[in-house]
Amino acid sequence: MQQLYDLPLDQLYQYKPEKTALDDFQEFWEESLGELAKEKAEPQLERYDYPADGVNVYWLTYRSIGGAYIKGWYAVPDRKGPHPAIVKYHGYNASYDGDIHDIVNWALHGYATFGMLVRGQNGSEDTSGSPHGHVPGWMTKGILDPKTYYYRYVYLDAVRALEVVKGFAEVDEKRIGVIGASQGGGLAIAASALSDIPAAAVSEYPYLSNFQRAIDTAIDQPYLEINSFFKRNGSPDIERKAMNTLSYFDIINLAESVKAPVLMSIGLVDTITPPSTVFAAYNHLNTEKELKVYRYFGHEFIPAFQTEKLAFLRKHLK
Repeated sequence: MQQLYDLPLDQLYQYKPEKTALDDFQEFWEESLGELAKEKAEPQLERYDYPADGVNVYWLTYRSIGGAYIKGWYAVPDRKGPHPAIVKYHGYNASYDGDIHDIVNWALHGYATFGMLVRGQNGSEDTSGSPHGHVPGWMTKGILDPKTYYYRYVYLDAVRALEVVKGFAEVDEKRIGVIGASQGGGLAIAASALSDIPAAAVSEYPYLSNFQRAIDTAIDQPYLEINSFFKRNGSPDIERKAMNTLSYFDIINLAESVKAPVLMSIGLVDTITPPSTVFAAYNHLNTEKELKVYRYFGHEFIPAFQTEKLAFLRKHLK
């Protein structure tokens, strides 16, 4: 696909849909964070013999909401700290071998780095339920009630990851950033909204944004899981309940709470996270921000953005 399928670029820069947050939005997240605080993290590190010099690698496990054990690789530069740190969130069902090589690479760049494995998707325990059933995938798991919705657990896991990394002696608690692409990009924004820990955020073509536009526009999965759920459950009341639930997790409703500087990217032929949904989140940010637009790229690795990302993190964390 070489032509725009979404809004023209000049309209994208102006696209700022109305927020969909309900009256108890802030209360919901305050109560959820309070529930998380009652769960002791109890982080555990297990040394791993990785074949590279200049870095120490560990398998990190901690407890999160619902008593789940969340896991991932943690790599630290093999020299005296404290070090700047990065928490990395992976894409939807897209972490292979826990992204260990990428995590080590970031440590070799000088960052203590933890790659959180999203519950149920790779390695981490999922204690969330599905009281009404859901279509294959995670987008509709528990979707009829915000308290049971799968991403409530995931967002809180992401916050807990920051708290755990902040507590390590080798980490400079004032220089912790978050990064991620797609699902991970959405989690980077959500975690930065729900926690004051991040000092910088890199969000590549973020997912979990502007749900109504996404289900009307996306050509490829996984937003289409929601469409499938509505197709199988034809009651207008079910759709209303589900969309109300999604409003608590839509990053357009969380964006204004982000205080850290944000670097974002989007390819204009992205059929998984439609460009308009990414601009929607970006245009609701009220912090220092920059969006890099790539005309001929879709939902994929964008080489030129990697240099931008390295420079941004060095500026804000080093």
